Amino acid sequence: MGDAQGRRIAGFRVVISWSETGPALPGGPAPGLRARLAGLAGVLLILGGAVAAVIAVMAQVHAPQPAAAAAGRTGPGAGAARPLRRSLPVSVDIPAIGVHARLLHLGDNPDGTMRVPSVSRAASEAAWYKFSPTPGQLGTSVLEGHVDTYAGPAVFFRLGALHPGDRVSVRLADGMTAVFRVTGVREYVKTHFPAHRIYGPANHAVLILITCGGAFDYATRQYLSSTVAFASLASARHGNHAGTAR
Repeated sequence: MGDAQGRRIAGFRVVISWSETGPALPGGPAPGLRARLAGLAGVLLILGGAVAAVIAVMAQVHAPQPAAAAAGRTGPGAGAARPLRRSLPVSVDIPAIGVHARLLHLGDNPDGTMRVPSVSRAASEAAWYKFSPTPGQLGTSVLEGHVDTYAGPAVFFRLGALHPGDRVSVRLADGMTAVFRVTGVREYVKTHFPAHRIYGPANHAVLILITCGGAFDYATRQYLSSTVAFASLASARHGNHAGTAR
């Protein structure tokens, strides 16, 4: 055997042994042309797999996670507006993260869990949980949406990038638009999700926006945490005309 020469390609160490007459197989004579070609093909396959793996990792886009400075508060913001009357929500706009989406009206699954939009047909749409108050009503109104799909980002992909003070506008069927201000954005591990505290009664008009977050478990194909944005009603307007707090 000659000297072993090592090279790093795409983070992988590749070692090739050389004899004085060229590449040699351990414990055997110098290979013929067919063996040489087979060896070269094997090396190319290894290198190709390594490069593909690196490209796949680099191509992954991860949803932003809530910053510690964005935790804020879960209660009402300063100057919270008086609640609105009941009116079904039509769409939601969140300029800070580029969201403009139609709102579906969904209830519960047969097992009692909250239904979510179809990941294959409605990943770009959010949903209002129809057993919660309508947005702007007294109490806690809940909007939900997917963070991503196998094809890429979904409607609430950037929910974790919100900060206190960001605006969330929900257009209602009666022509009113309820304008909320984010008060806090937090991440909760699903096994310790404080559902009663998040979805419980409130003495002001609350809007909760929720999606998946945290680490992804490749074994179960599920995210291990939830990203939750809290917002309180700040004002209301009719149509395209700015309105004052009600």
